[in-house]
Amino acid sequence: MLAAGGILIGFAPIFVKWSYLSPSAISFWRMFLAIPLLVAFNLLINKNFLFRVKNKKTIFYTAIASLAFTTDLSLWHFSMNITSVSNATIIVNSAPIFVALLAYLFFKEKPQKGFVISFFITFIGILGLIIFSNNYANGKILGDILCMVAASCYAIYLLIISKLGKETSLNIIFYTTFFCCLFSIIPMSFESGIFWPQTHFEWINLILLAFLCQFGGQFLITFGIGKISASSGSIGLLMQPLTATVLAALIFSEVLNLIQIIFVFITLIGIYLARLSIVK
Repeated sequence: MLAAGGILIGFAPIFVKWSYLSPSAISFWRMFLAIPLLVAFNLLINKNFLFRVKNKKTIFYTAIASLAFTTDLSLWHFSMNITSVSNATIIVNSAPIFVALLAYLFFKEKPQKGFVISFFITFIGILGLIIFSNNYANGKILGDILCMVAASCYAIYLLIISKLGKETSLNIIFYTTFFCCLFSIIPMSFESGIFWPQTHFEWINLILLAFLCQFGGQFLITFGIGKISASSGSIGLLMQPLTATVLAALIFSEVLNLIQIIFVFITLIGIYLARLSIVK
């Protein structure tokens, strides 16, 4: 389930790249179209229309987490206009490094012994991706910098969600989806571009993004992550950047050269080790 969820999430940057909407509008429709799917699923599984949380503070915490996640998605979507899908996805997935740092700063949770090694491996891999990227002929290094900021926002989201262990996966996904939908309206109102889908292809593209990635992928990952070993979970989650990289090469001809492939694997190894050091 976890690997399947990672693969489904790996399709997200492809749908984003296909869309002609503004970055925040894509986030809005991803969340908005997923809400009725989550409501229907809750009605089917729990025979209840409402999502009842065990602690009322959960709604507040999911709102804060959603604000960070919305910022992450907006920056990530925008970055794919000026950098490659593989770079954008792999760099954003370096979030476990930021999770460990934030956990230490705010909760005094000391990272595992292997964290320092995983940090430097991931840092070297990302630095190599930035230096040897094919996308800098015009000096567009901004895309990768935005991905680093997005990764830190994603880390805030992951860290807060990790503290809601007593809540069901479905409740967490619903409230984060709901608040992300609301928060996406704020940056969307300041962006230039198209906000409303105007073609059948765009509607299908957004529906698939909501169904496969937000509803399917997020639920499978949230449900499966706590039911298997740390090592298996870390490997399963790496399916997301790998899937995105392969699909980008096949669909958008974003073929990596040998040096880039080497740094991709260095980064993935660092991310894998970082996830192990967090979830042990």
